[in-house]
Amino acid sequence: MRRFISFMLLAILGTTLYAQGTIEDYKRAFGLRAKYSNKVYYDNVQPNWIGKTHIFWYVRNTPDGRIYVVVNADKQKRVQLFDHKKLAQALRTATGRDYKAEALYLDRLSVEEALDVCRFQTNGHRWTYNIRKNKLTDEGAIPQQRGRQRHWMERDDELHADPVTSPDGKYTAYIKNHNIYVRSRETGKERQLSIDGTLANYYSAYIRWSPDSKKVVACKIRPTEKRYVYYVESSPTDQLQPKLHKQEYAKPGDELPFKVPCIYEVETGRAIIPSTELFGHQYYITSPVWDKDSRTLTFEYNERGHQNYRLLELSAEDGSVRPIINESSDKYVNYYRIYRHHLKDGKRIIWSSERDNWNHLYMYDRATGKVLHQITSGEWYVRDVLRIDEENEWIYFTANGMPLDEAHANEDPYHIRYYRIGFDGNGLVCLTPEAGTHKAWFSHDMKYLVDVYSTANEAPVAALRQVSDGSVAMPLEKADISRLEAEGWHAPEVFVAKGRDGQTDMWGLIIRPSNFDPTKKYPIVEYIYQGPGDHYVPKAFTPHHYYMTSLAELGFIVVMVDGMGTSFRSREFENVCYKNLKDAGLPDHISWIKAAADKYAYMDIDRVGIYGCSAGGQEAMTAVLFHPEFYKAAYSACGCHDNRMDKIWWNEQWLGYPVGEQYKEGSNVENAHLLTRPLMLVVGEMDDNVDPASTMQVVNALIKANKDFEFVFLPGQRHTMGEAYGEHKRYDFFVRHLLGMNPPLWNEVK
Repeated sequence: MRRFISFMLLAILGTTLYAQGTIEDYKRAFGLRAKYSNKVYYDNVQPNWIGKTHIFWYVRNTPDGRIYVVVNADKQKRVQLFDHKKLAQALRTATGRDYKAEALYLDRLSVEEALDVCRFQTNGHRWTYNIRKNKLTDEGAIPQQRGRQRHWMERDDELHADPVTSPDGKYTAYIKNHNIYVRSRETGKERQLSIDGTLANYYSAYIRWSPDSKKVVACKIRPTEKRYVYYVESSPTDQLQPKLHKQEYAKPGDELPFKVPCIYEVETGRAIIPSTELFGHQYYITSPVWDKDSRTLTFEYNERGHQNYRLLELSAEDGSVRPIINESSDKYVNYYRIYRHHLKDGKRIIWSSERDNWNHLYMYDRATGKVLHQITSGEWYVRDVLRIDEENEWIYFTANGMPLDEAHANEDPYHIRYYRIGFDGNGLVCLTPEAGTHKAWFSHDMKYLVDVYSTANEAPVAALRQVSDGSVAMPLEKADISRLEAEGWHAPEVFVAKGRDGQTDMWGLIIRPSNFDPTKKYPIVEYIYQGPGDHYVPKAFTPHHYYMTSLAELGFIVVMVDGMGTSFRSREFENVCYKNLKDAGLPDHISWIKAAADKYAYMDIDRVGIYGCSAGGQEAMTAVLFHPEFYKAAYSACGCHDNRMDKIWWNEQWLGYPVGEQYKEGSNVENAHLLTRPLMLVVGEMDDNVDPASTMQVVNALIKANKDFEFVFLPGQRHTMGEAYGEHKRYDFFVRHLLGMNPPLWNEVK
C-alpha cells in the first residue's frame, strides 16, 4: 500500500508539476527532425576548385531552391554555372522524369576549365552537358560495382596483386608459388629470386622496385590463424530459413602476422635479409619505401603494446637496420596521429610527436636521427598537415587550442583553425582567424582558400580568403536561420565548467526543449560517447543533433561533455584513459553536470539518466554500475561491455598488451552484479562492429545475478543506437524512470 501511494503521488506530481512526457510531447519530438529540416539557407557551402584555375563552383541553398554558381576568385565575381531552366528541360526531355529547375541534384559534377562543359550523374546515367550550346548527351548507364568488397575488419593478406614493371621497363616482378619471380619483357625468360616462400611463410604480392631497377623488395609474411565472429541472421529478406555468417575479427591478445622486408638483386639473385632485432615484437610494420639513391629503404615499426614506434632505415647493400626516429611512452604512442614527410633534399624529415605533452612538428636530420629544431610549440595541438611547400619552405596545417589574442582567450579550445608556418618555426600566420571551427578548401597553388566556419550555436559563414595573410577577398555566404527560429528552434548552450580536479575546463552542450519553461524542473539526460581516440561534443552548427534534440522535447535537459580521456587537449589529458577505460571520464562529467545544475535551478540533479552506443553503450552501463548515487537510469546500445571481446586495435591501444587484469576490472560483465538502477540493453543481431556476444554475455551475467533489466534485440540490424524502434523504446524508458510517467500508447503517438 505504501508503495502504491508513493507511486500515485509521483504520478500526480509528474502530471501537475511537470506535465512532461505527454502525447503532445511525443508527437513534437518525433516531428522535430522534419520540422527543422530545410529551414536554413545559404549554408553547407562545399566549394570545388576547377583544375588549376582560380575558379570554383558550389551550390547555393536559397529560399528559391538550389543554385549552382561559379566564382572567379581573381575577379571576385559570382555567376550561375548554367541556365537551370534549360538544363531541367533537357533532362525532362531525355529521361521523361519531372526535373525542377530549383531542385537539381547533379551527382559527381565536374566542370571543365573553359566553363563550357560539365559532367554529372543522375537517373542512373552519366551525362555530358555543353553549357553554351545547351546540348545534353547521355553517356550511358552507371556501371554497377561487382565483386565482394573486403570488410573493414578483414586483414589484407597481401596474397594478390598485379605484376609490377621495373622503372626501366625491362622486367616484370610477380608472385608465383609463394615466391618472388621476375620475367624479362624482351625475352620472356622467367627467373625465380626467392626459394624459401611457403604456404605458411609466403612473400607479399606487393613488390616494390628500386628506382635504379636493380633490386626488388617484398615482405615475407608469417600468417596466423584468424579469429572469426559468427552471426545467425534470423530473418533474412530473401529466404525463410536463417543464414549463418562469419566475419574476421581479431581481438585483444590474438596472434598477429609477422613481416620481414626482404631485398633481392635481380641480376645476381642475392638476398639481403635484415635482422629483426629492431622490429621483432610487431603490432605491424609498414611497407618499405625506397629512397631515391636505391641504397636504402625506410619503414615504420609499431611495437605490440604501442609503447614504441620507430622509423627505421634498411640498407639495401648489407641488410643492416638503424633507427632514425624513435617515439616511446610509458603508456602509449598515438601512432595514428604521427605525420612523416621526407624532404626532397634527402637530408631532413618533418615528424609529428606528442613528446612535450602536445602534438607538434619537428625537423629531423636524416643522417643522425637528431632533432634539428622544433617547428611548432606551445600549449595547443597540431591536427593535420595539409601541404608541404618545399620551394618556399612553408607548412600548411590545422590546429586547435591556440589562442590568437586576449579576445579569444576563453574560446572553445577544440575549435579548428588553419595556419601556415615556416620550416624554421618562424612566420606563423593564422589563415582563418574568426571564432569558430573552420573547414577550408585551397586552390591548387595555395593562393586562395574558401573558408566555412561556425560554432555549435552560431550559423555558418563562408568567405574567400587570401592565403598570403588570411584576409577576406570576397564574402560568399552567411547562413540565414530566421525560418528555423520561426519554428521555435533555440540554439544549444556551449557550457564550460571545471572537471574532477577543480582546475581543468570541460566543454559540453546543454540542449533544452523548444517549449522550455525555466519555472519547471527538468530531469537531466546525458548522451555519452567518451571514446577515447577523439573528442565528441559537436563543435559545428547543426539545427538538429540527431540523438539529443528530439529527446529533449519530452521534457528533459539533454547534455553532452568531453571529459578527461578524450583527445586534442593534451597528452596528459588523454592518458587518463590508459588501462582505465572503467573511468570513462565520468568523474569529470559528474562535476560538469553538477556545475550546470548549480547555475540553473531548473536542472534536477536528483534525476539524471545516461545513454550511448558502442563505447558510449559500455560507458552508459558503467555509469550506473559504478556511480549509481548520481546516474539513476541507463540506456546502453551495442556496447563493448567487455574489452576482451572487442576489436584488437581499439582496445590494445588504450588498455595495453598483454591482456591483464585491467581488462577484467572495467568489464560490465564481471561487474553486472553491482546493478541497482534501471537499465535497458539494446543490440543489433548483425552488429559487425562490436561482437553482439558482448551484450549477450552481459545479459547472461545479469540473469545469473537475478537483476531486473530490459533487453531489446533487433533482428537484422548492425551497429546501431536502436533505429526508430529503439529510439521509441529509449523515449519510453526515460519518461518512465525519470519523469515517473506512464508513456502514451504507441498507436496514440503516431
